Amino acid sequence: MKDQPKLVLASSSPFRKELLKKIYPFFETASPDIDETSHTDETPRELSKRLAIEKAQALCSNFPNHLIIGSDQVAMLGDRQLTKPKTFENSVQQLSRSSGKVIHFYTSVCVLNSNTHEIISDTDICKVHMKTLSLQQIQHYVERDKPYGCAAAFKSEGLGIALFEKIEGDDPNALVGLPLIKLIHQLTQMGVQIL
Repeated sequence: MKDQPKLVLASSSPFRKELLKKIYPFFETASPDIDETSHTDETPRELSKRLAIEKAQALCSNFPNHLIIGSDQVAMLGDRQLTKPKTFENSVQQLSRSSGKVIHFYTSVCVLNSNTHEIISDTDICKVHMKTLSLQQIQHYVERDKPYGCAAAFKSEGLGIALFEKIEGDDPNALVGLPLIKLIHQLTQMGVQIL
């Protein structure tokens, strides 16, 4: 493993860090400081992809000979973006609005070679069909899981799974924030040996 490229995860998310550890234990993390505001007429998929790439690019000068992994997730309920709720009240409000509906998650991942500036990027789309939930169930969930830093106000890797009717998607890791199947393919193309 000595000749493997050096990896950097452009994220401060503990969830993404844990996911990356599952496939590749040797990497650094750094938090990219970028503006995550969407552009006019930008689709959720375009926003997610652009932000994943900008996060990786933001770390280029600090890590000049690395493969930098950027990832971003956009959650949509119809045409409304579901952001990180930050508070108990906002979490309850988001989940009440999502009850019985389908949330679309656009999770993009890119690998940037900071030496050559080559970029490979892709987007995973996952549909979460939410159960019809009572206010009491929602409040009980939020009290227990405290999903204040999670888009759409749930942790699918925790008790949040109890809120779902079903999930449609290629990679359950994407819902947590890092599409590992797509990432493994990208890293392999960039010369990283996973197995």
